[in-house]
Amino acid sequence: MATNVDHISSQLSFSAFSRATELKKRIWFTLGALILYRLGTYIPVPGIDPEVLKQIFHNTQGDMLDIFNMFSGGALSRMTIFALNIMPYISAAIIMQLMASVIPALESIKKEGEIGRKRINQYTRYLTVILASFQSYGIAVGLESLSGFGEWGAVLNPGTFFRTTTLITLVGGTIFLMWLGEQITARGIGNGVSLIIFSGIVANLPSAIANLFELGRTGALPAIGIPILLIMGWAVIAFICFIERSQRKILVQYPKRQLGNRMTSGDSSHLPLKINVSGVIPPIFASSLLLMPITVASLSAGKNNAPSDWLSKVTTLLGHGNPLYIAIYVCLIVFFSFFYTAIVFNPEETAENLRKYSGFLPGIRPGKNTSNYLNFVLTRLTVIGAAYLSFVCVLPELLISQFSVPFYFGGTSLLIIVTVTIDTVSQIQSHLLTHQYEKLIKKSRFRGKRI
Repeated sequence: MATNVDHISSQLSFSAFSRATELKKRIWFTLGALILYRLGTYIPVPGIDPEVLKQIFHNTQGDMLDIFNMFSGGALSRMTIFALNIMPYISAAIIMQLMASVIPALESIKKEGEIGRKRINQYTRYLTVILASFQSYGIAVGLESLSGFGEWGAVLNPGTFFRTTTLITLVGGTIFLMWLGEQITARGIGNGVSLIIFSGIVANLPSAIANLFELGRTGALPAIGIPILLIMGWAVIAFICFIERSQRKILVQYPKRQLGNRMTSGDSSHLPLKINVSGVIPPIFASSLLLMPITVASLSAGKNNAPSDWLSKVTTLLGHGNPLYIAIYVCLIVFFSFFYTAIVFNPEETAENLRKYSGFLPGIRPGKNTSNYLNFVLTRLTVIGAAYLSFVCVLPELLISQFSVPFYFGGTSLLIIVTVTIDTVSQIQSHLLTHQYEKLIKKSRFRGKRI
């Protein structure tokens, strides 16, 4: 039998959307903020030769700089004010989550509710400025050291003034994007940080599709390969949607309770556990750690005193599609899947909260037994989630290495695109559902006045 919520959800349509004025304002604000972000990705940092910088990124394709450039929507390759994108803020947030689970003082602050959350967010902003400063200074020094490209190198006037200007510009751009993401979260639709990364990745999608058809036209890629790739892409997207929406619902039973002179009947609910609890964090961490040696080797290869023999071996062994690269990549994804899941979900704390509210799992004693059961279920789900992430992330590597497929969007990018789209659609549906409830409440008030 359908509930009232299901009945209201089935009535959500374009007519309901047209009447939701608050939702339309949020959508227009989100679109305006994303357009402002895209315009900022074309404002260059002063003192850099764009032609030389383009040559540098052409010669260092496939390393970590290329991945960061994809996340920033091409801002890093153009060295604009948003070259660092929002990545320092994400790194700072992840570090704060890890520290909150290790340091007792931060863990106690996290449990203080809204006040503790605001303090943690403030510490995250401070850490973002520190990380962005280090990265900005590293980029400035790295650009000055690349003197082998062009006649004068990538920097027109290297020195202290260039480093200071670059540091202030890039850090200011990251702080602005951090503020813009918070504004989108508060006044727009969905998570602002995720939408900024999403827009940066999607910005390169038209050029990637155009290059794919161009390779088919010139004969570099078989004509039959293009429809096969498109069908495979849709199949992978459908598979990601299925896994991300899948849940393991654990039945929770509440006993009868005496409230005054009235006896309330026992209630039951579900504890939903996602199959992929860790999200896209494991692929991001694994890519960053695995591509770090390749980036160091590629940047050091241009120096005269660098031993090119072992650098070439490192670059070859850890190249895309090689067995060693894939094996280490899968191991890191599995490790971070279990590690991050253990941080975001605590079976002992969940079991204790159920015991406080007199909830129990049917057939399982409260306390330690409930914690062990939740840990057992969560471990099995994490194994499935790690296997799912490994498959989605390794498949593009195999296509690139074995079949020379120009798959510009790897598993991490595809996961971000799909998950952010699902989250945004869910946010829109929740706003429409709230609007429908507000209409029902207003109608009931008018009827009450007539009576």
